[in-house]
Amino acid sequence: MKSLAASLFALPLAACAIIPDTPRVDGEAAAQGTPVGIDQAVWAGDAILKPVAVVEDSRCPVNARCVWAGKITVSTRITSTHWAQTAPLTLGEPYEVLGRTYVLVSASPDKTTDREIPVGEYRFVFERR
Repeated sequence: MKSLAASLFALPLAACAIIPDTPRVDGEAAAQGTPVGIDQAVWAGDAILKPVAVVEDSRCPVNARCVWAGKITVSTRITSTHWAQTAPLTLGEPYEVLGRTYVLVSASPDKTTDREIPVGEYRFVFERR
């Protein structure tokens, strides 16, 4: 009888599970560490990042010698619970917002001297640190 009373008491509590708010995006978001292209969403910790545009790609081509390594900067939409912002993320440089740090950790393909990279070929990997 005691176990029946305990079960009846616990039943309503089980229905009160806490489900955290999650950011909303159109469609699905890839798992953190997955390379994504322009307008493809990916999780980075508790936020979703979506590269919107390549702002700058001045990286030194792999088949050239350069004095400066150059950089790649990607305009990225960062969406988390109850806030969103678009920020320029530069390869290897941490970007901090609301106590969270996001990093563009890789960009492919490598730049070469013999052709421009079509926007659809870019792939980016982001992470939250």
